[in-house]
Amino acid sequence: MTLIKNSEGIYVDDSKIDILNNVDAIIFDCDGVLIDITKSYDLAIIKTTQYVLENLAKISNPIEIDFEIIDGFKSTGGFNDEVDLTYAAIISLVAASQLEKDQRNFIFDVIKNSDSTGIISVEKYLETLTDVSNIKKQLSYPGTHHENPLYQIFDQLFYGPDLYQKLFNQTSKFSESGLIEQDDVIINDILIEKLLDKFNSKLAMVTGRGKESVRYSLKSLLSKFDLQNSMFLEDESRELAKPNPKSLLNSIQGMNSICSLYVGDSMEDFIMAKKTTDSGHETVFCGIIGTSKNPQAKLDLFEKNNAILVLDSIHQLPKVLNLD
Repeated sequence: MTLIKNSEGIYVDDSKIDILNNVDAIIFDCDGVLIDITKSYDLAIIKTTQYVLENLAKISNPIEIDFEIIDGFKSTGGFNDEVDLTYAAIISLVAASQLEKDQRNFIFDVIKNSDSTGIISVEKYLETLTDVSNIKKQLSYPGTHHENPLYQIFDQLFYGPDLYQKLFNQTSKFSESGLIEQDDVIINDILIEKLLDKFNSKLAMVTGRGKESVRYSLKSLLSKFDLQNSMFLEDESRELAKPNPKSLLNSIQGMNSICSLYVGDSMEDFIMAKKTTDSGHETVFCGIIGTSKNPQAKLDLFEKNNAILVLDSIHQLPKVLNLD
């Protein structure tokens, strides 16, 4: 299937786009959709990986995790959680060092052998090649944000000392300001009000972030969403992590939606929306590509998986939904 770019710069499958006339609710992912996280969460992945490799794994010359590697892991559909991705990168590069392989080539081999089971697929693949049990024992991942060493490093770098202390009642080992300060908020009051008017306040969020993290960056904008029917998956058990559709189903059912639009930027989002439709609750996926370092590659990925609507930005939604 080929998506056609129309005069508004919107990529659509004209043969199926009429389904948007049935949409009665919009549910958003947050990162990469409402907020550009290129200089915040993505940078936290890079800094955490480097810190662990140098200080725990004692690898003196690790490659820097770049956006091509991040997008590579995310394209598999198993790495919506940034700390999962960080963990996968760390153990992959430890394995590369032990095997004396080119780190960059090796990590892309790992990505090729990864799937929607995320870190499970990475661990299984590496187990066939070498023993990474030592770094796995050091990281003891996954665990809780309060107690797990990898979560602690990541959260301390992301939130910064003051917010980390407030959220976890623990002292950060890092003194620099948190990378969350570099969140770039995309959504605004004007767009929200247009959508609220159209959808009678059926505007919710299903995101991998925790609620307080979202509140810190969106501030008063968060109150515009139906929080009772929103899901903040960092605050929930790992079993609910994307692409598990249960959180999206809960949101849809809570708003009594017949046909919902889920706006996301990742394969996990796409798979979750598809599983929701397959369960009997019509959900149209809208892919966002403008916050990616390689929008064309993300467009190709969504197109290959038969997405019917792809936008550069959520600010194109009024055009798509005939609100302008």
